[in-house]
Amino acid sequence: MPSDIPRSFASDNNAGVHPELLAAIAAANDGHVLAYGDDPFTARAVEAFRSHLGPGVEVFFVFNGTGANVLGIQAVTRPHEAVICADLAHINVDECGAPERFSGSKLLGVPAPGGKVTPAAVAERLHGIGVQHHVQPRVVSISQSSEYGTVYTPGEVRELAAFAHDNGLLLHMDGARIANAAAALDLPLRAVTADAGVDVLTFGGTKNGLLGGEAVVFFDPALAAEFRFIRKQGMQLASKMRFVAAQFDALLRTDLWLRNARHANAMARRLGLGLGAIPDVTLTQPVEANAVFAVLPRRAIAPLQGESYFHVWDEPRNEVRLMCSFDTTADDVDRFVAAAARHVRAG
Repeated sequence: MPSDIPRSFASDNNAGVHPELLAAIAAANDGHVLAYGDDPFTARAVEAFRSHLGPGVEVFFVFNGTGANVLGIQAVTRPHEAVICADLAHINVDECGAPERFSGSKLLGVPAPGGKVTPAAVAERLHGIGVQHHVQPRVVSISQSSEYGTVYTPGEVRELAAFAHDNGLLLHMDGARIANAAAALDLPLRAVTADAGVDVLTFGGTKNGLLGGEAVVFFDPALAAEFRFIRKQGMQLASKMRFVAAQFDALLRTDLWLRNARHANAMARRLGLGLGAIPDVTLTQPVEANAVFAVLPRRAIAPLQGESYFHVWDEPRNEVRLMCSFDTTADDVDRFVAAAARHVRAG
């Protein structure tokens, strides 16, 4: 990346690719292997996942997060069934209706203060069970970390999983930023997924330094019985799977996943502390993973976006979202904080 192109705080999707993962792609680019995942790179990557999440998990690589979420949900629902999720969940707000169109299942949003779904909120949607006029709840979906950058503790996930299972539901976790959540909790990946009762996991790679690639993980192999057909029909089966798999192998066989997540989280904490010290700037959420949410004076937002772009999360409130990445530097953060202070004072 040319040095004159500044890093922004708009999204961790805006970051580049980690050099170790580019090296893994280059190393995989040697000779011929069987296509569609029947190759040693994919086998190694699946074993890397199993070393973190348990020996019995079934792992399927896909291109992107929306595809992973949609197909993971489709695999465990029927068109007359519903998915209960946060009203601001990515699947409900930012996937252009793809979960409902391609899975056929209805999404039922519930209030989620601080981004986190509670058993009480889920209970409010458990009505009309067995009544043919109503969709039947089948899945609870949560995001880890949440859309507000907050992190479910293992206890909170276990409570949701137990409530779901007691009511005949499954628990899906949108783990686009699962690495950031595990790093924030200082726990292994298994502790916040398999050991907490998650049934289906969307495992994020792109936001943690990959060129591209996500994984759908089933903790009960029976749930994955038809997934290879669902993935193919869903246009998410990579012919040259080795280049997706090699990235995950490199990410998970070392502590690279953790290093990247810890760094992004640390930069967010630095950013939150800096912004929180500016008069007329208010943090709206605790900084737990790699996101910072803050209310800025309206007059300061556009000029500040001109220096380092970010998204306005809630326009009526002047609330903005700032995302840090594996390649965000302390200098990036300090320059942004200084610019924010300057534009706030200018009013």
